Amino acid sequence: MLFLKLLKESFLFAGDALRQNKTRTFLSLLGVTIGIFTIIAVQSAVDTLRNNLQHSVDKLGNNSIYVQKWPWVGGSDFPWWKYLQRPESDLRDFNELSRRITTAEALSYEINIDNRTIKYKSNTVEGAQVDAASHDHDKTWNFDFESGRYFTEIESKTGAPIANIGYDIAQNLFPDGDAIGKQIKVMGRYVTIVGVFSKQGKDMLGISTDKEVLLPLNFARNLIDIQSSKYGPAIIVRGKKGIPTDDVESEIKGLMRSIRRLRPGVEDNFSLNRTTMITKQLDDLFGIVNKGGFIIGLFSVLVGGFGIANIMFVSVKERTNIIGIQKSLGAKNYFILLQFLIESVLLCLFGGFIGLFFVYLATFAVKAAADIQVILDAANVIRGLSYSVIIGVIAGIIPAYSASRLDPVEAIRTN
Repeated sequence: MLFLKLLKESFLFAGDALRQNKTRTFLSLLGVTIGIFTIIAVQSAVDTLRNNLQHSVDKLGNNSIYVQKWPWVGGSDFPWWKYLQRPESDLRDFNELSRRITTAEALSYEINIDNRTIKYKSNTVEGAQVDAASHDHDKTWNFDFESGRYFTEIESKTGAPIANIGYDIAQNLFPDGDAIGKQIKVMGRYVTIVGVFSKQGKDMLGISTDKEVLLPLNFARNLIDIQSSKYGPAIIVRGKKGIPTDDVESEIKGLMRSIRRLRPGVEDNFSLNRTTMITKQLDDLFGIVNKGGFIIGLFSVLVGGFGIANIMFVSVKERTNIIGIQKSLGAKNYFILLQFLIESVLLCLFGGFIGLFFVYLATFAVKAAADIQVILDAANVIRGLSYSVIIGVIAGIIPAYSASRLDPVEAIRTN
């Protein structure tokens, strides 16, 4: 009951402070509002970016390893001249690796051919990405079909003139929605569409099947040199379930050194790339952004905290007479202290709620402007309100303590 009485009186006094000193209170709360907005907005932005990154990584396969010429990441001292001399991953590497490896669930050999213009009658799609892959591509990548199917094993082996196409390509070339069985011309040859990928949309890494035309590797090898470096050949290995990716990578490394006859002590002439390399680098970047946003927001919150402390000191001075009366009627020191401390916390919480409200509005603005779903989870909301409470306690503790130590006789005499 005592706590409820304290809370009620604190609400009344806090409301009184807001009404009587609107400009002063507004300017003080502004710092808290901006601070909480900055901290939570940055954390929500980082969570959103991380979620989009994870979505991209899921497409690549978080337990897949890419055997390639170039590493995915590098620093300022990136020795590009050394990597330039490496051989590309070729069909011999792929066939030998497929024959020897024991920890892999699937392997695929893939190339990125070119951006082409795809036509069907009077309809055209610019910038379609033409790719070719061996049969297990559907096991090393994650994708779904809107309609149709993937290549059969016989179609892949014989190099049948067929294709899977992206959702956007199907929508533009076949507005009636009936793409399966139609023929489009790719690289000077007619191919029959057997499948349409589901809509994926844009992601952080730019990975999407929406404008892709996927051909069987053995069909493409009749048209181009599928081992040429200009097509960026890669061998993708997905490990078996239950086997740690580190173990799969270790076996691949040993086998590739054996296949390429590298002597002990000689440096690898291939790169083993994993999605964790990307996520680690971006997590480091996100950590820096988070810290930067927190520091900027903290300064704003501290400025607001000083403003709240100023309000509380003024409030103590204005209510000195009332404090004296309360103490003369038997109010304990802790009662006076809690009264002002709760008032300070409530003022800061009010600023925190305003900041969170603006973050909430910002999520709708970003969704409308860029079609990005911003993540504002409960943890960020609780974190923001916790910061408000902490600042409220810090800002109010000294004024509240000074109020609780007032002499009742001297306080009553104060006008």
